[in-house]
Amino acid sequence: MTDKVKGPASYFPSIEAKYGRPIAEWKALIRAQGPMKHMELVTWLKQEHGMGHGHANALVADTLREGSE
Repeated sequence: MTDKVKGPASYFPSIEAKYGRPIAEWKALIRAQGPMKHMELVTWLKQEHGMGHGHANALVADTLREGSE
């Protein structure tokens, strides 16, 4: 039995399908923005890439979490 993906990563398959880029590429774009707050990055993804709030929030949360480990 496989574990169901939970949290921000549960959005990743639909993000890749809808916006046409792999998650690693999205995370690299987020990191390239430099030091910005969570909601600033969410707003940037929404304005510059037309991403929905939930998808943008999931990507930013997971990317920032990786940076704090």
